[in-house]
Formats: sequence, structure tokens, C-alpha cells
Amino acid sequence: MIDERPCTAAISIDPLVRDLDGETERLRAEGPLARIELLGVPAWSVTEHAVARKLLTDPRLVKDIDAWSLWTSGTVTRQWPLIGMIDTGRSMFTVDGAEHRRLRIKTTQALTARRLDALRPAIERLTDELLDDLDAAGRDGVVVDLKALFAYPLPMRVISELMGVDRADHPMLLAWYKAFFSLLTPQDERLRVIDELDSYFTDLVRDKTASPTDDLTSAFILADDGGEPLTEEEVVGNLKALVAAGHETTVGLLLNTLRALLTHPEHLSRLRDGDLEWKSAIEETLRWDTPVTHLLMRFATEDIPVADTVIPKGDGVVLSYRAIGRDTTLHGPDADTFDPTRPTSHRHTAFGHGPHICPGAALARLEATIALPALLTRFPTLALAVPVEEIHNLPVLTQNDLESFPVRW
Repeated sequence: MIDERPCTAAISIDPLVRDLDGETERLRAEGPLARIELLGVPAWSVTEHAVARKLLTDPRLVKDIDAWSLWTSGTVTRQWPLIGMIDTGRSMFTVDGAEHRRLRIKTTQALTARRLDALRPAIERLTDELLDDLDAAGRDGVVVDLKALFAYPLPMRVISELMGVDRADHPMLLAWYKAFFSLLTPQDERLRVIDELDSYFTDLVRDKTASPTDDLTSAFILADDGGEPLTEEEVVGNLKALVAAGHETTVGLLLNTLRALLTHPEHLSRLRDGDLEWKSAIEETLRWDTPVTHLLMRFATEDIPVADTVIPKGDGVVLSYRAIGRDTTLHGPDADTFDPTRPTSHRHTAFGHGPHICPGAALARLEATIALPALLTRFPTLALAVPVEEIHNLPVLTQNDLESFPVRW
């Protein structure tokens, strides 16, 4: 069944991200489940922590786009600007149950605690390289964009080394991803970019098939773990999703943590004095200023009662992680305050929950715990070069993606 209530009755999610705090407050005010409009398409938004955790483990909510009545009826087509984030081909991110486990196992094996410990020296090396470049660019008080010179290239280089993506291709990939995520990109151009990304990653998989190397993409191709091997489409799907998610969310984590600390100097001082752990600051940022604002999308395979509402079969469900992170029923009336000493900071869903929890969560945390202390140790007088009110989000509906992050020291 399709909910035929007009979209004017729903909260419209602003594609230009002009008032993220206001949007978060409006969503929370609707209760645990809010009716929203995503660029003309109705959906449900989950806004409370307990409800999110329950629904993220509910087998009646699936990732299969063919369970979405608006898609199967033709109401939503490839011309909808957000379709590229949902109809992404077959991968661990778009299937459920046993097939999801089969497609995900190699990623989880590659990102165990032991494997992450082995990655630490490489992340430290890449961090030092970028800090040297940053030092050269920002001498004599010159204002530099920390996003362009540090927060973007670090996670992109880390995930690229892990997956076997050539560093020389980063500028091209950056341009493609920027066009893909921006809601100002005309849809015909976005569809062209999607085709270019598909072609690029398909060629990469075919190259790795012919000449495997020591990377996760080759592991996807070579290993079947005694079960059904991954198809080329499945390897490509895993690869392109991991590269996108593996850098975009970490960029947000790095910049959001730094913005929080630079605008809350009392907590930054405690970090420097050793009275506060970096882990606490990072987890509080994940709760308070999530890298992902709205996660698209799951679909109800039957009517699902939630609080005093029913999600009808065939409807789409969005996880509004920023509203969930500021849930006052869990974090108290001061949930809108950044406080790394908060006892519930670690209780968030910024990386999801249940079977589809982000496989790269530990890697993102590792990058942040290496990069941020190194940055502030190298540049102890680092400061924003503009008032924080002048730092704006890009027109990206799903990520908390900043335009730039000008600093000086």
C-alpha cells in the first residue's frame, strides 16, 4: 500500500542543508517515527535510539529495492536524484540474510582487531605525509583548507590502499563523488557519473582478476570460503560501496570532531592535559554530530507497528542518525550539548546496528584516534580561520559533509 497523504503533511528534508539543527529538532518533535518528504518522495524517519535498534534488527525491514512499492509501481524512477544511493547493484549493502553474510565475510575478516593493528603503521605513515604537506602549505599564517589537504586525502588513501585503488585516480574519483552526492547536480549528469564509476570499478576488478595483488578486492575475487564464489557484479558492488563509504564518513568524523573541540576549548584543554581520552571525544562526536545524517533506505515487507503508528507494507524507512544521536530519552535534556564526559556518549547508532552495522566502523575510529592527536600535536595553535557560523554544509542530504574547513596556526 502507498500512503497517499500529501507531502505537505510531512517534514521536508532540506536538500541544501541550511538548518541541520532545526531539522533535527523538528524530526525529534514528531516522536519516534516521523513522516518525511525526500525530494518529493514520502518515507518514514526513525528518530529515537531504542526504536532504531529494534527496527535495524527486524527481518521485516529489508534492503531489497524491489520491496518498495513506490519503485515497483513506477512512481519512483531512475530520475529521482537519490536513487543512486539505493539502487546500487548487488553487494553486501543491498541484500539480507544468508546472502548478506556471504557477501560480507571477507570484509569482516579483513578488518579484525588484529588486521587493524597491522594497518596502524600505514595509517601513521600516511598521516605524517599529509601533515608535512599541510605544514608546507600553511606556513607564515597562510589559511589552508583542512578538508582538502588532510581530512579528505587521509581516509581516501587508507581505503584505497586497502582495496587496491591507484592513488593517481583520486582527483578523478573526488570529482565523480562530489557530483554524485551533490543535490545540485542535474540528474542526467549524475546518472552519467554513476555509469563512469561502474565502468571504473568494473575495469579495476577485471584487472585484479587477471593479476591479483595483496588487497581486499583481490581477496573478494579469489576466495570462496567453501561457499559460492562472488560474481563480478558482487565484487564490483562491494568495492564501489566500500570506497565511497570508507572515505566519506571518515572525512565527516575528522572534521566534526575537530570543529567540536575548537569551539569547546575547555574539552580540548582537558584532552591536551590528559584528563580526557580521545576515544571519549570521538564517541561524543559520533553521537552529537554524526557523519551520516539520513541513511537511505529499508523497506517494509509487511505492516510493522511502531509506537502508535504502523509502517505499511511497501513503505520506505530512513534512519535519521543525527536525530537518533540527540535522543533526549536516552541522553537527557542536554542531548544537544557536546559533552565528551557524558556517560551515554558511546551509546549511539552512528555506524548502524544489527547485521548491516558498518563493517568499517573500527577502521574509521582508528583513523580518527591516529590523525586527530597527530594534527593537534604538530599544530598546537591550530584555529578556525573563520567564525564557525561561516562553515557550511554542502548540498548533500545523506552525509554531514562540509564545504571546507579553513584553518591557520
